[in-house]
Amino acid sequence: MTTEIRSYWKNYINGEWFDGSSNERIVVSNPATNEPIAEVARAMPTDVNSAVKAARQCFESRVLIEMRPHLRGDLLFEICRQLDKLVDEIATLECFDNGKTLAAGRAEVALTQRYLSYYAGMADKLEGRQIPLGEGLLDYTTHAPFGVSAQIVPWNGPLPVGARSIACALVTGNTTVLKSPEDSPLSLFLFAEACDRAGVPKGAVNIICGYGHDCGAALAAHSDIDHIVFTGSVETGKSVLRSAAERIIPCVMELGGKSAGIVFPDADLEQTVKSAARGIFNHAGQICSAGSRLIVHRSIHDEVVAGLKAEATARVVGPGIENSDMGPLISARQLNTVEALCQRGIEEGAKVVTGGKRMPGTNGHFMMPTIFTEVRPDMRIAQDEFFGPVVVVIPFDITDEAIEIANGTEYGLAAGLYTRDLKLAHRTADRLVAGQVYVNEWWAGGVETPFGGTKRSGYGREKGQEALLGYVQTKNVGIRL
Repeated sequence: MTTEIRSYWKNYINGEWFDGSSNERIVVSNPATNEPIAEVARAMPTDVNSAVKAARQCFESRVLIEMRPHLRGDLLFEICRQLDKLVDEIATLECFDNGKTLAAGRAEVALTQRYLSYYAGMADKLEGRQIPLGEGLLDYTTHAPFGVSAQIVPWNGPLPVGARSIACALVTGNTTVLKSPEDSPLSLFLFAEACDRAGVPKGAVNIICGYGHDCGAALAAHSDIDHIVFTGSVETGKSVLRSAAERIIPCVMELGGKSAGIVFPDADLEQTVKSAARGIFNHAGQICSAGSRLIVHRSIHDEVVAGLKAEATARVVGPGIENSDMGPLISARQLNTVEALCQRGIEEGAKVVTGGKRMPGTNGHFMMPTIFTEVRPDMRIAQDEFFGPVVVVIPFDITDEAIEIANGTEYGLAAGLYTRDLKLAHRTADRLVAGQVYVNEWWAGGVETPFGGTKRSGYGREKGQEALLGYVQTKNVGIRL
């Protein structure tokens, strides 16, 4: 497999590749070495205008709307086939601009293809309904696309997150302008190549890369967009929502979490420890639904902590290209944030079981897998999102206490529990305030299951059939015969 990376990447607008209007470039660095690996054309507000104009013209041409739904699905199937030819190149990019392992990079492509094929199959199954109004009247509903969908995706999983948003938009007849993350933009440019080779109509998919403060802000506030899909931080999400409110633009918002797993005393502890470790150490904890809090019954607390420590210390931390178990954080900024919050936890009185600081002797942004105990629910480390490989373990004595702790943050993206008691599992899942609840396996579910948050974790759903409803509006037609 080649590890050579193209040195320069352009924005994809209206089916063609363009330099940025300012001729500036964004340097993309390898988080494992902190060395530059490529440059991308920096998109400015002028380029946002061009991309939105192309998307509007494509939408107004009705080329997607008038296409038979199953043919829209065929477009997604063809993008899947084109991605087959790009697997190795994408996997390499995910190592060098994102910090993923090679195996994880390949898995990202497989997940992306799964989203595309799933929504391709759904293209001709989004049905309206007939409403009986009595003799001489016919009433029915249809699903109408919004128009131009602006999409801003995060750096931790840009390819599958971007692809699922684009897939939902295309099969429902919307056109898209997607801003790729400046920290990790490269795989989405290859997705644009796959769309181009698949024959996606010009202007239906536009992918640009720029900074959030100008390019992202210009896209969210653009006067000619009809819909926004955003995944990112709460603070940036607030800014996007303020822009959307000015024009009453509907949004799908996924804003992160501080997800908790409850371990009951009857749980299969060996399986629980492996699942909990995977839930926080995969991709160095840079996953919005990572299990960053573990609420453990006091009778098994020490045993669970010992198991977690063994899992953490067994992980090899290093560059993804070397097939390490855990790669780097995305940037020096992110590493500093995670390490500073760890230090705050120590100052608050929490105990570091392992980790708690960056890996020594490297220029990369590597954080040690970290476990905290003696944590109070009100501590910053139990309330704030790390977005790193850090789990806090909190003991409990009774079920009501565990649920109160789990629900006791401003977030509500995911939650989990481990028990052999089916009745307890159902009752606890019902009381947990979260968009999805995992029982006995962190990230149980899949492409088919709706994903999204409650409280400050956002609203709207991605994944599953339900996601398509976020890309259409119901139109009612009433007829006097």
